[in-house]
Amino acid sequence: MDRKTKILLNVAAAAVLSLFLWWAQESFGGYRIQILNLIAINAILALSLNLIYGFTGMFSLGHAGFMAIGAYTCSILILPETQKEMLFILVSPYSWVQAAQAPFFLAVIGGGLVAAFAGLLVGIPLLRLGDDYLGIATLGFAEIIRVLANNIPRLTNGALGFKGIPDYANIWWNFGWFIITLYCIARIINSNLGNVFMAIRDDEAAAKAMGINIFRYKLLSFTIGAFFAGVGGALLASLLTTIDPKMFLFTLTFNVLMIVVTGGLGSLTGSVLASIGITILMEWLRFVESPIFIGSFELKGIPGMRMVVFSLALLFIILFRREGLMGMREFRWDWLFGKFSKRGSANGS
Repeated sequence: MDRKTKILLNVAAAAVLSLFLWWAQESFGGYRIQILNLIAINAILALSLNLIYGFTGMFSLGHAGFMAIGAYTCSILILPETQKEMLFILVSPYSWVQAAQAPFFLAVIGGGLVAAFAGLLVGIPLLRLGDDYLGIATLGFAEIIRVLANNIPRLTNGALGFKGIPDYANIWWNFGWFIITLYCIARIINSNLGNVFMAIRDDEAAAKAMGINIFRYKLLSFTIGAFFAGVGGALLASLLTTIDPKMFLFTLTFNVLMIVVTGGLGSLTGSVLASIGITILMEWLRFVESPIFIGSFELKGIPGMRMVVFSLALLFIILFRREGLMGMREFRWDWLFGKFSKRGSANGS
């Protein structure tokens, strides 16, 4: 299949998605629209972590930290000055925090850039560590960001966080950023740069012997992943309209990691499909945290039971299907039309 045909098919797929979103906005209630928004944001976060872990082979647990940086940066830039005056009741904000203003699109980019800069700074010392140590170190980084958010009230309003954040992150913004993220990461993966990332993942010693600057390319992948994690955090802040340090615990990183592992390390298609399935299941499984009545017998709900279910599911996947839903396979137009052509040939014969 030639390149022009693939471009036309991609444009057609984007048009179908736009029609679905338009129909959903007219037909769905607020709860279902919220789930669609969460699917888009979770897909952005999963794609960014898959670039770091699935395609470059770096076991990172710092995504919650990058999300927090993006969320706070975007919130500071889109909150009106009058709203900031009402929020900072314990101490006054820094003058530049009070005056900072930007349109939503630039605020989201700003959140991504600040997160990318943080990824660059922490990546320089941390990426020299081995896999297990890197995971522990990035987990520590995420916890440091959360503690800082608690203890710099003139910047983050401390434990009170931000309330009344403008809800610009509607279904169009979230899916627009999802398309941008998917396009950018897919272009990276299908380029020579992506081949370098995967060479490092598959055999770091061999890649180094071929003359690849391992540290430089790891740092690049880590920084790009941090940028899109910051974008996801910025969108999440505007979607929920409230943030505080308690939001950015390790469980947030675990949710994203679960999507990546379930979909398949090294598969963008798997990350997207797992984002859809797991986001819907996380909402549907809320019933296990509520009281359940079986006739006259009542089973009391257990808070946090959803995460127990998903933890068990993740263990099951690791034990019995380590490659995840898609493994390292991707959806391709050639594969789809090849299936149709084979089926047509079989029917014709």
